[in-house]
Amino acid sequence: MIAIIDYGMGNLHSVSKAIEKLGYEAAVTADPDAILQADGAVLPGVGAFGDAMANLRRTGLDETVRAYAATGKPLLGICLGMQLLFAESEEHGRHQGLSLLPGRVVRFEGAYKVPHMGWNELTFLQDSPLFQGLTPGYVYFVHSYHVLPERQEDLLAATDYHQRVTAIVGRGSLFGMQFHPEKSGQLGMALLARFLELTRSSARRQAI
Repeated sequence: MIAIIDYGMGNLHSVSKAIEKLGYEAAVTADPDAILQADGAVLPGVGAFGDAMANLRRTGLDETVRAYAATGKPLLGICLGMQLLFAESEEHGRHQGLSLLPGRVVRFEGAYKVPHMGWNELTFLQDSPLFQGLTPGYVYFVHSYHVLPERQEDLLAATDYHQRVTAIVGRGSLFGMQFHPEKSGQLGMALLARFLELTRSSARRQAI
Protein backbone atom coordinates (compact mmCIF):
# COMPACT_ATOMS: atom_id res chain seq x y z
CA MET A 1 0.00 0.00 0.00
CA ILE A 2 1.14 3.54 -0.82
CA ALA A 3 0.33 6.16 1.83
CA ILE A 4 -0.51 9.64 0.58
CA ILE A 5 0.14 11.83 3.60
CA ASP A 6 -2.83 14.10 4.34
CA TYR A 7 -1.88 17.16 6.36
CA GLY A 8 -4.55 19.39 4.85
CA MET A 9 -2.52 20.85 1.96
CA GLY A 10 -2.09 18.72 -1.11
CA ASN A 11 -3.23 17.53 -4.49
CA LEU A 12 -4.41 14.34 -2.85
CA HIS A 13 -7.07 13.21 -5.31
CA SER A 14 -4.99 13.53 -8.46
CA VAL A 15 -2.00 11.76 -6.90
CA SER A 16 -4.19 8.96 -5.55
CA LYS A 17 -5.84 8.42 -8.94
CA ALA A 18 -2.48 8.39 -10.73
CA ILE A 19 -1.08 5.77 -8.33
CA GLU A 20 -4.18 3.59 -8.73
CA LYS A 21 -3.97 3.96 -12.52
CA LEU A 22 -0.46 2.51 -12.32
CA GLY A 23 -1.81 -0.55 -10.53
CA TYR A 24 -1.02 0.21 -6.89
CA GLU A 25 -3.27 0.53 -3.85
CA ALA A 26 -3.26 4.09 -2.50
CA ALA A 27 -4.62 5.38 0.79
CA VAL A 28 -5.00 9.05 1.67
CA THR A 29 -4.29 9.09 5.38
CA ALA A 30 -3.22 11.15 8.38
CA ASP A 31 -2.84 8.05 10.59
CA PRO A 32 0.81 7.72 11.69
CA ASP A 33 0.56 3.95 12.07
CA ALA A 34 -0.86 3.51 8.57
CA ILE A 35 1.86 5.73 7.12
CA LEU A 36 4.67 3.90 8.93
CA GLN A 37 3.36 0.51 7.80
CA ALA A 38 3.06 1.53 4.13
CA ASP A 39 5.40 0.13 1.46
CA GLY A 40 5.87 3.65 0.09
CA ALA A 41 4.76 7.15 1.00
CA VAL A 42 4.04 10.35 -0.92
CA LEU A 43 4.17 13.82 0.62
CA PRO A 44 2.21 16.11 -1.71
CA GLY A 45 1.79 19.82 -1.25
CA VAL A 46 0.10 22.92 -2.63
CA GLY A 47 0.30 26.32 -0.95
CA ALA A 48 2.75 28.14 1.31
CA PHE A 49 5.74 26.49 2.97
CA GLY A 50 5.13 28.02 6.41
CA ASP A 51 1.48 26.98 6.51
CA ALA A 52 2.40 23.46 5.43
CA MET A 53 5.01 23.07 8.16
CA ALA A 54 2.58 24.49 10.74
CA ASN A 55 0.02 21.86 9.74
CA LEU A 56 2.60 19.08 9.88
CA ARG A 57 3.76 20.15 13.34
CA ARG A 58 0.21 20.63 14.65
CA THR A 59 -0.75 17.10 13.64
CA GLY A 60 2.57 15.53 14.61
CA LEU A 61 3.03 14.36 11.05
CA ASP A 62 6.38 16.12 10.80
CA GLU A 63 7.82 13.50 13.15
CA THR A 64 5.93 10.75 11.31
CA VAL A 65 7.52 11.79 8.02
CA ARG A 66 10.98 11.88 9.62
CA ALA A 67 10.38 8.46 11.19
CA TYR A 68 9.19 7.07 7.85
CA ALA A 69 12.27 8.39 6.06
CA ALA A 70 14.45 6.71 8.71
CA THR A 71 12.97 3.31 7.83
CA GLY A 72 14.63 3.44 4.42
CA LYS A 73 11.36 2.78 2.62
CA PRO A 74 10.71 4.93 -0.48
CA LEU A 75 9.37 8.43 0.18
CA LEU A 76 8.48 10.95 -2.53
CA GLY A 77 7.82 14.67 -2.05
CA ILE A 78 5.85 16.36 -4.83
CA CYS A 79 5.94 20.12 -5.57
CA LEU A 80 5.70 21.87 -2.18
CA GLY A 81 6.20 18.41 -0.68
CA MET A 82 9.67 18.31 -2.23
CA GLN A 83 10.52 21.72 -0.79
CA LEU A 84 9.43 20.60 2.68
CA LEU A 85 12.14 17.94 2.63
CA PHE A 86 14.79 20.67 2.90
CA ALA A 87 16.10 22.62 5.87
CA GLU A 88 14.47 26.01 5.38
CA SER A 89 12.46 28.33 3.15
CA GLU A 90 12.37 32.10 2.74
CA GLU A 91 8.74 32.08 1.57
CA HIS A 92 6.96 34.88 3.52
CA GLY A 93 9.65 34.92 6.18
CA ARG A 94 12.08 32.27 7.39
CA HIS A 95 10.64 28.82 8.07
CA GLN A 96 12.29 25.59 9.15
CA GLY A 97 11.56 22.51 7.05
CA LEU A 98 11.83 18.79 7.72
CA SER A 99 15.63 18.91 7.27
CA LEU A 100 15.78 15.52 5.59
CA LEU A 101 18.03 17.07 2.94
CA PRO A 102 20.36 20.07 3.35
CA GLY A 103 19.47 23.14 1.35
CA ARG A 104 17.05 26.03 1.21
CA VAL A 105 14.06 27.26 -0.75
CA VAL A 106 14.28 30.71 -2.37
CA ARG A 107 12.08 32.87 -4.60
CA PHE A 108 12.76 33.32 -8.29
CA GLU A 109 14.36 36.72 -8.74
CA GLY A 110 14.61 38.55 -12.05
CA ALA A 111 12.78 40.42 -14.77
CA TYR A 112 10.77 37.43 -15.89
CA LYS A 113 7.38 35.92 -15.17
CA VAL A 114 6.80 34.39 -11.74
CA PRO A 115 5.40 31.87 -11.03
CA HIS A 116 7.28 29.53 -13.30
CA MET A 117 4.32 27.84 -14.95
CA GLY A 118 4.21 25.47 -17.87
CA TRP A 119 6.06 22.66 -19.63
CA ASN A 120 9.86 22.57 -19.34
CA GLU A 121 12.41 19.99 -20.42
CA LEU A 122 14.28 17.94 -17.85
CA THR A 123 18.00 17.26 -17.92
CA PHE A 124 19.06 14.10 -16.09
CA LEU A 125 22.25 14.93 -14.19
CA GLN A 126 23.01 11.64 -12.44
CA ASP A 127 22.16 7.99 -12.66
CA SER A 128 19.07 7.12 -10.67
CA PRO A 129 16.65 4.18 -10.55
CA LEU A 130 13.96 6.75 -11.36
CA PHE A 131 15.49 7.26 -14.81
CA GLN A 132 16.00 3.63 -15.81
CA GLY A 133 14.96 3.20 -19.44
CA LEU A 134 13.67 6.78 -19.73
CA THR A 135 14.62 9.61 -22.05
CA PRO A 136 14.47 13.20 -20.75
CA GLY A 137 11.45 15.17 -21.90
CA TYR A 138 8.93 17.78 -20.80
CA VAL A 139 7.05 17.94 -17.48
CA TYR A 140 4.65 20.46 -15.94
CA PHE A 141 5.77 23.02 -13.35
CA VAL A 142 3.85 25.56 -11.25
CA HIS A 143 5.98 27.29 -8.59
CA SER A 144 7.29 30.66 -7.44
CA TYR A 145 10.05 29.27 -5.19
CA HIS A 146 12.80 26.80 -6.01
CA VAL A 147 15.28 24.67 -4.11
CA LEU A 148 19.01 25.29 -3.80
CA PRO A 149 20.39 21.93 -2.61
CA GLU A 150 23.50 22.15 -0.47
CA ARG A 151 24.88 18.88 -1.84
CA GLN A 152 25.13 18.63 -5.62
CA GLU A 153 24.98 14.84 -5.37
CA ASP A 154 21.36 15.22 -4.17
CA LEU A 155 20.44 17.00 -7.43
CA LEU A 156 19.26 14.31 -9.86
CA ALA A 157 17.59 16.40 -12.58
CA ALA A 158 17.17 20.06 -13.47
CA THR A 159 15.36 22.27 -15.91
CA ASP A 160 16.06 25.76 -17.21
CA TYR A 161 14.00 28.83 -16.37
CA HIS A 162 16.41 31.77 -16.80
CA GLN A 163 18.75 29.72 -14.59
CA ARG A 164 19.25 26.11 -13.64
CA VAL A 165 16.25 25.03 -11.57
CA THR A 166 16.12 21.96 -9.33
CA ALA A 167 13.57 19.51 -10.74
CA ILE A 168 14.29 16.15 -9.05
CA VAL A 169 16.28 15.42 -5.91
CA GLY A 170 17.17 12.18 -4.26
CA ARG A 171 19.32 10.44 -1.69
CA GLY A 172 18.93 6.74 -1.01
CA SER A 173 15.21 5.98 -1.06
CA LEU A 174 14.20 9.62 -0.48
CA PHE A 175 13.10 11.55 -3.58
CA GLY A 176 11.46 14.83 -4.51
CA MET A 177 9.94 16.19 -7.73
CA GLN A 178 9.29 19.92 -8.07
CA PHE A 179 6.85 19.34 -10.92
CA HIS A 180 3.59 17.39 -10.77
CA PRO A 181 4.31 13.92 -12.23
CA GLU A 182 0.60 13.06 -12.26
CA LYS A 183 -0.03 16.08 -14.52
CA SER A 184 3.06 15.67 -16.69
CA GLY A 185 1.92 13.29 -19.38
CA GLN A 186 3.79 10.14 -20.35
CA LEU A 187 7.15 11.08 -18.82
CA GLY A 188 5.62 12.20 -15.53
CA MET A 189 3.67 8.98 -15.16
CA ALA A 190 6.75 6.95 -16.10
CA LEU A 191 8.79 8.67 -13.38
CA LEU A 192 6.03 8.03 -10.86
CA ALA A 193 5.93 4.40 -11.98
CA ARG A 194 9.68 4.05 -11.40
CA PHE A 195 9.23 5.35 -7.87
CA LEU A 196 6.40 2.91 -7.24
CA GLU A 197 8.53 0.03 -8.50
CA LEU A 198 10.99 0.86 -5.73
CA THR A 199 8.21 0.35 -3.17
CA ARG A 200 7.76 -3.21 -4.41
CA SER A 201 11.48 -3.81 -3.92
CA SER A 202 11.17 -2.45 -0.41
CA ALA A 203 8.24 -4.75 0.34
CA ARG A 204 10.23 -7.74 -0.94
CA ARG A 205 13.21 -6.86 1.25
CA GLN A 206 10.97 -6.75 4.32
CA ALA A 207 9.50 -10.16 3.48
CA ILE A 208 12.91 -11.88 3.26
